[in-house]
Amino acid sequence: MTGDQWGYGKEDGPSAWHINYPVALGNRQSPIDIVPDETTLDRDLGPIFLDYDSCTSINISNNGHSVVVEFVDSDDRSMIRGGPLDNPYRLKQFHFHWGEKGHEGSEHTVAGLGYASELHLVHWNAVKYRSFTDAASAPDGLAVLGIFLETGDDHRWLHLITDVLFMVKYKDSVTDFKGFNPKCLLPNRLHYWTYLGSLTTPPLHESVTWILLKEPIVVSDKQLGMFRMLLFNGEEEDERKKMENNFRPPQPLNGREVRSSN
Repeated sequence: MTGDQWGYGKEDGPSAWHINYPVALGNRQSPIDIVPDETTLDRDLGPIFLDYDSCTSINISNNGHSVVVEFVDSDDRSMIRGGPLDNPYRLKQFHFHWGEKGHEGSEHTVAGLGYASELHLVHWNAVKYRSFTDAASAPDGLAVLGIFLETGDDHRWLHLITDVLFMVKYKDSVTDFKGFNPKCLLPNRLHYWTYLGSLTTPPLHESVTWILLKEPIVVSDKQLGMFRMLLFNGEEEDERKKMENNFRPPQPLNGREVRSSN
């Protein structure tokens, strides 16, 4: 496994990431297991505000690890603010993590239990840093909004994404995906847990203020099954590796405080 080659298999998966990314053994790694009874109720934590009304999606792609929707982030049209954040952060992209059929696939767990999938909306601190790349390695550079997905009925809006997944079946495939507003993927209530952590994929920078919504959204098994039709590898490769179980297991808390907004 070289520095830019990593995955979720036995030899290149999370247990081996520390070989090329020593920070994997750091004190501020993500995800973690949230134990609600052990979190700190912080009445000074205000609500979070998601200013997504003018956000502009650009494309959807398969990066060989997940499916990613990218946004225009050259101005302040799509932001997260409030809560634990000192200033607004711009939306850069969102992506999903999921398991195999019938199994948990979220990265964060709650009292040791996982959800079917987890959605990450990645934002960066454009007030302090000149680019997403600069922010990604800074201690206060990123803010990631995490949303749990549990199985049940069809989600009213997720089909807008699943309907185009066939266009990005293979690694490095990309297609236009304009006009999508992720506001439709939010739960009704925005109560949250927050803690200081890291990216959950290499390079695992310890740069993330995590905001995990307590209320999950509901999606159907059929909708999640569409994600499992994606492949980890490229169209020119002979082997076909289904994209599933693309999540990192919980990491040690190492004494960090997890705060609750209510």
